[in-house]
Amino acid sequence: MNKGMVHLIDDDDAFRDALAWLLRSYRIESRAWNSAERFLADYHGGMRGCLILDIRMADMTGPELFDNMRARGCTMPAIFLTGHADVPLAVQTLKKGAFDFLEKPFIESELAERIIAALSLDEQHRRLAVSTASIESRLQLLTAREREVMKRILNGQYNKVIAADLQIAMRTVEVHRARIFEKMNVRSAVELAQLLAGTPLE
Repeated sequence: MNKGMVHLIDDDDAFRDALAWLLRSYRIESRAWNSAERFLADYHGGMRGCLILDIRMADMTGPELFDNMRARGCTMPAIFLTGHADVPLAVQTLKKGAFDFLEKPFIESELAERIIAALSLDEQHRRLAVSTASIESRLQLLTAREREVMKRILNGQYNKVIAADLQIAMRTVEVHRARIFEKMNVRSAVELAQLLAGTPLE
């Protein structure tokens, strides 16, 4: 089962090797970088999975990298690893949207559990993004008139009311309705409403 990729950024060579071994034991794929700068040099928007960041690193710190990634639009969940003295800083990262933080030394099974949860969250985000893109592409197929009819369907208006409102024949409304359902890949007004729930319509 593909659980996604863990992107490990830590300047401690021994720790990176140990964590990579732990992840392999859970059949989780990982890639490691020894600095935030090296990771940023390789980063691209198609990366998926989760980030494991050390709070304290030379040059760019974990929180600074996290801020940089969010500014780039990266939504991958981030888990921070921290020493006791850095707990307040880790809490601040949670307030900024980090997924979690674990204090060193941590329980390996607990870290693995949080990583798996973060990877699952990233997969949910990816699926939602694909679903949203799919809905948008379907909406683009509608003509201006079909959009007018669709809005009235979503408001629960009957065909005859829509016809009178738009000053067109009821048969024309029926044709528009059928085409809307076909383009949006739904079978009823209820399915249409469920599909578009939360989607802003112009």
